[in-house]
Amino acid sequence: MTIVDIAKEAGYSVSTVSRVLNGRRDVSQETREKIMGIVEARQFVPNNNAKHLKQTVSQSILILVKGTSNMLFTNLIEAVQETVGDSDYTIRVHYLDENSNEVLEALRMCREHKPLGILFLGNNDEYFMKEFGQVHVPCVLVTGKGDELGFSNLSSVSTDDVAAAEKAVDYLFEHGHRHIGVIGGDMKMSTPSRHRKMGCKKSFEKYGYTFEEKYYATARFSYDSAYQAMNRLLEQKLPVTAVFAMSDVMAIGAVRAILDAGLRVPEDISIIGFDGTQLSDYYNPKIVTIRQGYEQIARRSVEILLSMIDLNQQAVHELVPFELKNTESVVMK
Repeated sequence: MTIVDIAKEAGYSVSTVSRVLNGRRDVSQETREKIMGIVEARQFVPNNNAKHLKQTVSQSILILVKGTSNMLFTNLIEAVQETVGDSDYTIRVHYLDENSNEVLEALRMCREHKPLGILFLGNNDEYFMKEFGQVHVPCVLVTGKGDELGFSNLSSVSTDDVAAAEKAVDYLFEHGHRHIGVIGGDMKMSTPSRHRKMGCKKSFEKYGYTFEEKYYATARFSYDSAYQAMNRLLEQKLPVTAVFAMSDVMAIGAVRAILDAGLRVPEDISIIGFDGTQLSDYYNPKIVTIRQGYEQIARRSVEILLSMIDLNQQAVHELVPFELKNTESVVMK
């Protein structure tokens, strides 16, 4: 019997059970009585030696964030902080350039600050394959897939980027578009961008087309960079009628470039984004987007990391469902 078993039987989160066992007051009496009833019935005894050891070292969880303009990451950080707020841990958020080596930075932060665990927001698989073996604390890739990397201390919670991107481009094909531009990250630096491009190509092949590289414009995950990327597509005089942008931020930067060029969205060029941030709901027009379930991604990432830290659980890899939302920025061709 472990704290995870207690949580499952009681119907509460691991962090809630932890708060009850640690005598925290921010739990309702009803919840406390239910959990303690199960604890007593199962004769569960917490590992006080492990608890004492944990209390003598850093109680922090490190969040390594690649880039400063990704609105999805902002939403995820807020959701993570809300979830961790129910535990005895503190959060340290550290930002790096989106082209930085996040694994080398994790090694440096481990030496200097000794976090109990790390959440990675943004990743490049090549860096993990080269250097992650030197990281010895529990870690979770948040929005990145880690199952194929094969590290026992690396879990992951993500959307299926390949399938989600395929669905996005399918939506454009279903609306009659055949000349589709793509704005996405650097293939050498961003694993999610590589996966989303794979999804694009799968959609093109499904509809009997070959994706041409001249229709791909590389950008950072920022408004300005996407604005410049869209301008490059327009300057080529390509017959683009729709654009798939690999983030909502990129989509909005692209829309601005289209409007500044004297064209209309969606009448002249339709656009679809990725992430499902609130920004897509309040932009005019509302951006059609792939919504990642960031609340569930954040919650499960924290729960898995705490289970690895507190209970020495093995790595797990989960996919969270996605959905296509909004209708205003794409029209029939």
